[in-house]
Amino acid sequence: MRNVCRKEKKFLVDAARAKQLEGVLNGVMKADPHNGAYGYVVRSLYFDTPHDRDYAEKLFGLELRRKVRLRNYGPGSDFALLELKQKQGENQQKRSLPMSRAHAERLIAGDYDVLLDYREPFAAEMHALMSINAYMPKAVVEYDRAAFIAKENKIRVTLDRNIRATELNVNLFDDKLCLYPVFDPFNVVLEVKFDGFLLSYVRAALNMVDKSELSVSKYCLARSVRLGYQF
Repeated sequence: MRNVCRKEKKFLVDAARAKQLEGVLNGVMKADPHNGAYGYVVRSLYFDTPHDRDYAEKLFGLELRRKVRLRNYGPGSDFALLELKQKQGENQQKRSLPMSRAHAERLIAGDYDVLLDYREPFAAEMHALMSINAYMPKAVVEYDRAAFIAKENKIRVTLDRNIRATELNVNLFDDKLCLYPVFDPFNVVLEVKFDGFLLSYVRAALNMVDKSELSVSKYCLARSVRLGYQF
């Protein structure tokens, strides 16, 4: 199990400024080895309760809230990460459990007992959480990410483009998902994650963007098409 605790801030950046920022970050931080020329694909399947409790908690701005998701890096992935994100203000904890593709597919089909095959206490916790609350797949979100890393203070800066989603097909591994855009294609979501405080050279690089923080949830963007509320 992987356990990450850190602060997270989000900003909205126009596409041209985001490209300039990438050039600056390339000079002062380490580019994620998966970036390539156009970043890399991130795909997440979000689960929620029958009455969309997690969606409602975000909608009403509750201080304490959670998200449950399966994440992979494209339909060809042979694994997925079961993740629980718990957030309080700007602080967040993310715990992850790597699962084989076969086990992830069983979880998508509603077989929570597959989690009992894992010895990690987190797997047992997720089995109880998902079973008691009847979590079910709700929406798939996919986007293109460029990431930059600084080991000091566990700093990670990401730029997410072309955010698209579907509620019609929850097969995380389907290579023919019919996805539709859920965010302005001329804007980019900038996320800054760090432990403690931002180092001065990273803060200086980020000075070129508007510091108005953004309250955006990719899960809520995906659900807003049907449920009508957007973040």
